[in-house]
Amino acid sequence: MIARKNMGRASPLLLVLLALGFFLATYNLITMVVHNRAASGKWVMDGLDWFDPITGKPEELNRVQATNVKYHVVLTATDAPYSKWQCRIMYYWYKKVRNVDGSDMGGFTRVLHSGSPDDLMEEIPTVVVDPLPDGLDRGYIVLNRPWAFVQWLEKATIEEEYVLMAEPDHIFVNPLPNLAHGDHPAAFPFFYIKPAENEKILRKYYPEEKGPVTNIDPIGNSPVIIKKSILEKIGPTWMNVSLTMKDDPETDKAFGWVLEMYAYAIASALHGVQHILHKDFMLQPPWDLEVGRKYIIHYTYGCDYNMKGELTYGKIGEWRFDKRSYLRGPPPRNLSLPPRGVPES
Repeated sequence: MIARKNMGRASPLLLVLLALGFFLATYNLITMVVHNRAASGKWVMDGLDWFDPITGKPEELNRVQATNVKYHVVLTATDAPYSKWQCRIMYYWYKKVRNVDGSDMGGFTRVLHSGSPDDLMEEIPTVVVDPLPDGLDRGYIVLNRPWAFVQWLEKATIEEEYVLMAEPDHIFVNPLPNLAHGDHPAAFPFFYIKPAENEKILRKYYPEEKGPVTNIDPIGNSPVIIKKSILEKIGPTWMNVSLTMKDDPETDKAFGWVLEMYAYAIASALHGVQHILHKDFMLQPPWDLEVGRKYIIHYTYGCDYNMKGELTYGKIGEWRFDKRSYLRGPPPRNLSLPPRGVPES
């Protein structure tokens, strides 16, 4: 396991077991790092009304005050054309809303985990970090994300106390305030992250003595607004759990492309960190139809419609937008607007 200071209060026995498994699977990574270095309950925000479905004590949460409400926007990226055009669009919209009333945005960093600079260094504030050793991600490039954050947190010098973990395919559509409260990070609940339905597998990483498996929040690491000091504790565990899960065939098969999301949720629970769940944090077309008061558009799903404005999901539409259609370069400047009747989002 990669040693990092301030690892937090996760069970020493559990961390030792994770360390052993990780050591056996990732000797090359350990060698590289050594060389380079000589509670339960979920708070849900529905609009502006706070409620805790378990304890019912919103007044306690509202009394928690942040000492520095500004947060630093940070995203991880590759140097592939597909990643670059998304980063440029994301950074454009960050600049559009950063200074709008209601925004608590501070600085911005793109963490580039290619190991070398690219041609966006002067356009977008960027820190270059190392990718995982060849073959360690097993074709699952997302595993580079927690490792990139661990490296960035070691070298980052930022003014803000909080960090927003974002992604290249995020567009800011409303000024985003700091939704975290004190030591309680804010996160978006994903309907497909279901700890209770995957208890058998999750118990490999979150033992019974830590509490019910529902302590694991139904989230990924993005979007999340969190104290930098707390992320420093979670980060190495998140990385090690991700790699250990990927090395287990049963876990890998069960979680697939959301494995790293589960790993962040598990790592947070191991450190006793639970998130405020904010359903208006983000919207995801074509399923969410209106922008309303939501803050981020996540354009991860393909949007297919006929010329009557009817959704044809699963079938290529007469009008479509799917980011995966542009793996080798950005969408054209003359991209057509959707037909009349297509929802606002």
